[in-house]
Amino acid sequence: MTDTTTINANAPEARFGDYVVLLKPRVMSLVVFTAAVGMLVAPGHVHPVIAFAAVLFIAIGGGASGALNMWYDADIDRLMRRTRARPVPDGRVTPGEALALGLWLSGFSVVMLGLVTNWVAAALLAFTIFFYAVVYTMWLKRSTPQNIVIGGAAGAFPPMIGWAAATGTISVESVLMFLLIFLWTPPHFWALSLYMNDDYTRAGVPMLTVTHGRRTARRQILAYTLILAPAAIALGLTSVGGAVYLAASIVLNLAFVAGAVQIVGRTEAEAEADRYRAERRFFRLSLLYLFLHFVALMVEAGVHRLVGG
Repeated sequence: MTDTTTINANAPEARFGDYVVLLKPRVMSLVVFTAAVGMLVAPGHVHPVIAFAAVLFIAIGGGASGALNMWYDADIDRLMRRTRARPVPDGRVTPGEALALGLWLSGFSVVMLGLVTNWVAAALLAFTIFFYAVVYTMWLKRSTPQNIVIGGAAGAFPPMIGWAAATGTISVESVLMFLLIFLWTPPHFWALSLYMNDDYTRAGVPMLTVTHGRRTARRQILAYTLILAPAAIALGLTSVGGAVYLAASIVLNLAFVAGAVQIVGRTEAEAEADRYRAERRFFRLSLLYLFLHFVALMVEAGVHRLVGG
């Protein structure tokens, strides 16, 4: 964990954009999208103004988690190529500022979501922030190679929060949306770690590729992909699914399994020879895989509304 002093005393003064970066906008975009889909496919009708406000406060809660993560992880972020230019390790934002922003936004987002929608959704958002900031960032990330497996729950809650914001409940459909993201997270991040392993080694993060080697990570990617496929397809058999989702999910899962099979059979010599081309391709496919599953859910919601009049 970083201390409360500025790491780089010569860094330029913080700009507004530096505080935006603290909120991890790329991660926030996934939070916003999946939460919005969870709300859209839920039964009933949510007024557009309330829906917009709910997604906004869920996004702010996700951003608060990012700020708390960057506050705590500044010491290891400084050691990794892809994170060392972040505002806290680079000294543009002090750790105290990042902590204060994260705590303030956490409380604000939870209270406002509860007032705008309901306290079931607010409680889920509060637990998500706690899980990401405390359970994952402060505990799992530095202590176990299962960090991504268990910690992936934090990124899987947004569609459940969106569903709860619309209905005030948790259902089979929202749990399966949770499982879709939860089971997708390990192969997604382990694919990244296959070609970013030096970063994690340098920072002392016990990623599976560091503690058990790339060969084990490749096998685990395939195993989780095989577990993910039936869970993803099962969502199509619920009230939010249908022919469009099932067709898309079957095609996407066949492609995802094929990609996992391809990389599990590669040796490190082969991977290094082409600079991990297949692994990078699988990582990009994983992004498309999740995005298109939720797009298919959106299409199904539109179809259901048209058919239902």
